[in-house]
Amino acid sequence: MSDRKPAGQFIDAAIDLLRRVRDEEAHTIEAAGTLIADTVRDGGRLFAFGAGHSSLAAQDVVYRAGGLALMNLLAVPGVVGVDVMPATLGSALERVDGLASAVLDSSPLREGDTLVIISLSGRNALPVEMALNARALGVRVIGVTSVAYATETKSRHASGTFLKDHCDIVLDSKIDVGDAELTLDTVPAPFAPASTVVTSALLQAVMATAAATLAERGIEPPLLRSGNVDGGHDWNGRVMEQYGDRIFYRR
Repeated sequence: MSDRKPAGQFIDAAIDLLRRVRDEEAHTIEAAGTLIADTVRDGGRLFAFGAGHSSLAAQDVVYRAGGLALMNLLAVPGVVGVDVMPATLGSALERVDGLASAVLDSSPLREGDTLVIISLSGRNALPVEMALNARALGVRVIGVTSVAYATETKSRHASGTFLKDHCDIVLDSKIDVGDAELTLDTVPAPFAPASTVVTSALLQAVMATAAATLAERGIEPPLLRSGNVDGGHDWNGRVMEQYGDRIFYRR
């Protein structure tokens, strides 16, 4: 490690990862943004799902100032964040076969929609089945994952496959297996995870691409504004009224 203090080392590592995804994932970011723009244009709905800490990036694109109003959270009780007690239950539920089917059967997802599935490892049953079953419904799937896990770990799904194997588009976060950027001789384990920083940036890049693509086509992007700026509530009310049939977080 360099002489820079751990805080600086972590920020440098995060910047390096962001540069990598900017340069190496430019094509897939463009493709994902275009797919989302296509979905909006064609009357489809948008959903995002992530389990555990992967849910943070999903939540960051839902009901977000500066974001697309049409992005909805596909929530699975017990796995969205660490608010469930004990927190370890969420990790256990990710490995339960059949849970994704039950969630999709009771969700508003339908043919022509687009679902963003975020899973750092992409190896557990829940994200793999979510992608498999969503595509069987005619839903387009964008996966956000670390492709490295598919070569350095074993799948926990009966098929032996990973999330990346069941997506229309895969965004690779480039995160190393273990999600820890720093090591020190005085610290017994690697530390300082960067997956949330990188995954959120990837998704915001996709959303920016989608908004710009819609505008290029002569379609006003259904964007939300901050409620803390003058006129923000009125703006959002207009957008939500126009697209109310595709917004589910108000119901």
